[in-house]
Amino acid sequence: MAGRTVRVQGFPAELPPDRAADKLTIHFLRSRNGGGDIADVRVLPGSPPCALITFEAPEVAQRILKVKNHVLAIGRTRYPLEVTLHSAELSPDEVLRG
Repeated sequence: MAGRTVRVQGFPAELPPDRAADKLTIHFLRSRNGGGDIADVRVLPGSPPCALITFEAPEVAQRILKVKNHVLAIGRTRYPLEVTLHSAELSPDEVLRG
């Protein structure tokens, strides 16, 4: 999974996890957003919530990371998304902080 997973933050916390996963899947499938085939989407609770999106191919994740402004539109509201590469292994520090 290394290199195929991105971490996404910036979507509204009040959005139910299944609906957030649907919205993010649609956004990151679109080729105009640099997207492509998705293997898995996991929405993690927290404040702020984040999602881990794993693509079928590492080159899709790399394209996603090169797009500077990802904006998720829900109704008339636009949410700027922060997209970073997700490291496959969590360090003990990250596990303890989570």
